[in-house]
Amino acid sequence: MIYVVGSLNTDMSASLERFPEAGETVAAKSVLISPGGKGANQATAVAKLGGECVMIGKTGNDAFGAAMKENLKSAGVNAEHVTEANCSSGLAMILVHDGNNRIVLDGGANSRLSEQDVDRGLSAAKAGDVLMLQLEVPLNIVAHALETGKRKGMITMLNPAPAIELTSAVYENAEIITPNETETEILTGIKPDCEVNIALAVKKFRSFGARNIIITLGEAGSAVAVGNEITLLPAIKVKAVDTTAAGDTFVGATALKMHGGEDIVSAARFATAASALKVTRRGAAAAIPALKEVEEFIKAKKREEQGGSEK
Repeated sequence: MIYVVGSLNTDMSASLERFPEAGETVAAKSVLISPGGKGANQATAVAKLGGECVMIGKTGNDAFGAAMKENLKSAGVNAEHVTEANCSSGLAMILVHDGNNRIVLDGGANSRLSEQDVDRGLSAAKAGDVLMLQLEVPLNIVAHALETGKRKGMITMLNPAPAIELTSAVYENAEIITPNETETEILTGIKPDCEVNIALAVKKFRSFGARNIIITLGEAGSAVAVGNEITLLPAIKVKAVDTTAAGDTFVGATALKMHGGEDIVSAARFATAASALKVTRRGAAAAIPALKEVEEFIKAKKREEQGGSEK
């Protein structure tokens, strides 16, 4: 089983001709309202890719909250441990231009998640199960969940987003951390823009207590650090429409394959394809591809490569 402790938000995504300047109003080409939140996105990715997933989180007592829970269920996620708080649900306002995004977040009910919620949700978890976390819920809850997961012998994964300063215990209790290039620079002070700097960033993460690190690098692919080896995985070239939830798709796909027994590098290679396919679609959770779609995408890309090599 794969467990996700994290956030649930409603995403309001506006597609723009350009980002507005300070004090400027820009008309949207289109607006999309859909379920999101890093926790819910990652849980949805696991379920849509064929995994069994339990979501542990909070919604508000509003229409958005009810819709988010129903969307998780429709994606195949066990939402029994998504409970309701007496406040508004989390909300993300997303501006999208030329395939890139800028996000403003109101945590809402996500800030009400408690240790008791986590304990109830993980009561049936066992060694070998996967636990996924992000940083859109309070850090003390993340720390408690990681400690609980490690004690149970789970494979613990932390997506340190949005990036904030973390304790050594958080790093040590996370078997795998998955920052992107921006989060890596914030957390280590090193911009991972070349092999030398990637190695320096990995060394810095290790000094904090981290063990296995996957740095996602957008169009540059990803760097997977296991033991003394750093494996650079190239990105798959596609026309990006919307990068929202690309990282969540990557993390969910990695967790799924690791739960199935694959090593971290192989899991990240599959995740590269899943996230590449995601960015060709607009939206967050609803745009995450299913397993069959990713498998067909990988086959199509292999045919393209073989065709190119024959010319």
